[in-house]
Amino acid sequence: MVAQLSCLGGRLEALYRTFNRREYVKPDPIQFLYLYPDPRDQEVVGVIASSLAYGRVAQILRSVEAVLSILGQRPAMFLRRIGKRRLSHMLCGFRHRFTTGDEMASLLFSVKNILSEYGSLEACFLEGYDAGFQTIVPALSSFVQRMRDASDLRLPSYLFPDPAQGSACKRPFMYLRWMVRRDDVDPGCWSGISPAKLVAPLDAHLFRITRDMGFTRRNSPDLGAAMEVTSCFREIAPDDPLKYDFVLTRFGIRKDPCFLGHPLTAKVFPPSEPPQDAIP
Repeated sequence: MVAQLSCLGGRLEALYRTFNRREYVKPDPIQFLYLYPDPRDQEVVGVIASSLAYGRVAQILRSVEAVLSILGQRPAMFLRRIGKRRLSHMLCGFRHRFTTGDEMASLLFSVKNILSEYGSLEACFLEGYDAGFQTIVPALSSFVQRMRDASDLRLPSYLFPDPAQGSACKRPFMYLRWMVRRDDVDPGCWSGISPAKLVAPLDAHLFRITRDMGFTRRNSPDLGAAMEVTSCFREIAPDDPLKYDFVLTRFGIRKDPCFLGHPLTAKVFPPSEPPQDAIP
């Protein structure tokens, strides 16, 4: 396996140099973070965009845009100032698949209280982070619990799941990738966390590719599979195991000729199953 990973490293690096570009981001929820230059706004927008990143991509983008239109140009400042009743009223007509306006208000009320208590979501996350942790998992679990404690409304577990409860945490791990990594795609607005601790946000696209690579033998993209896949990526890029995450998932999302004609697309979608406009 070590020799195989060494061989794959060069191929992955070539893909990274070719496709890890801002021009290949859309359609992707991360695109909304680029609209806000302040890191304190980016971390708030990232919570919203990642939490709603399930279902058809077009609907995800519409739903995120609907919430952001309510929060205005300075989302962090808006949440600091708005009251709970007013926030719930403004979101009363919102719905994204099975996420209701009340549930979204609960999430944003948690964010509001975290900002009031810690000053930023990053500062709150760092309360549960230890550089000695092998992965980000314990810190994420602590952060989720603080988020739930910060809301006197009911914060649904599916909206912001806890790895300690067995969840694969694809969306929270994706959020952390956005916050921690910094390159042409990931804004990296948090500075106190090592990218080496990140865990792969294992969606169905990445799961199919990495399973074919032999990174995992599990039958579903659960937390165990995510840890196994991350471990293999860490062998290739010890300081930045999620370096190739964005690039590999493009083959299940983008419909440009350079992606559709690439051999990796067949790994994501067999010939009988064309690319779907959805994020599982």
